[in-house]
Amino acid sequence: MEGAEKELERRSNFLKSLIQNKKFIEEQEQNNEHLHMNNVCVRASDMPLSLQNHAFSFARNILDSMPPKKLDSKRLASALKKEFDSSYGPVWHCIVGTSFGSYVTHSLGGFLYFSIDKVYILLFKTTVEPLGH
Repeated sequence: MEGAEKELERRSNFLKSLIQNKKFIEEQEQNNEHLHMNNVCVRASDMPLSLQNHAFSFARNILDSMPPKKLDSKRLASALKKEFDSSYGPVWHCIVGTSFGSYVTHSLGGFLYFSIDKVYILLFKTTVEPLGH
């Protein structure tokens, strides 16, 4: 009887993993559809999807509030930085433009480089070390 219970548990765990994989794939497909609808293209990221989606929707709202063809990159960068500082704690940095180069050091899980339409956005988090005496 013990062997049958182990086999039943093994099969149950296998089915659970199949269900979890299917849910994960569905979430990814749903996220990709959302990105396509908003003209979002992720260039590089190690940020969790929930934070990425927050950045995409927040940036899209700010861009939509600007007059057509009048990008205020400083305003977008400042708003996104403040939003992430208040939502996820300091210290976030944001660079916005249509053409720029960068090389940054970031905290694990705190890097997102993406574009919306033709606007490129680099959002990243760093850690702050207390000054020693």
